[in-house]
Amino acid sequence: MEAQNYRLLGGFESLLLLAILRLGDRAYGIAIRQELLNQADKQVAIGAIYTGLDRLEQKGFIESWMGEPTAERGGRAKRFYRVTTTGLNAFNDTQRAMRGLLDGLNLAGSAK
Repeated sequence: MEAQNYRLLGGFESLLLLAILRLGDRAYGIAIRQELLNQADKQVAIGAIYTGLDRLEQKGFIESWMGEPTAERGGRAKRFYRVTTTGLNAFNDTQRAMRGLLDGLNLAGSAK
């Protein structure tokens, strides 16, 4: 198999992308944090969420925009996120690499 020129995502980056994909047009910081807790049983500090989101956006894997100000937030707007085509390709490449490495492994008795 020929080596490809792509970026593989780390585990936390993959989780963030999946949470954003699951939330669709409702993906903002607190909702992403709650999705990680509900679906992955992963408690993450909100600061770590925003740091990860900033890094993903710098890499071009996600994009963000400001929503409308809301009364529930004291007139402040939420920053929403969506996965870009580049991000989806990176996620798919990462999954393909993981499947290739897992293929043929018997994990039941391999831990020492």
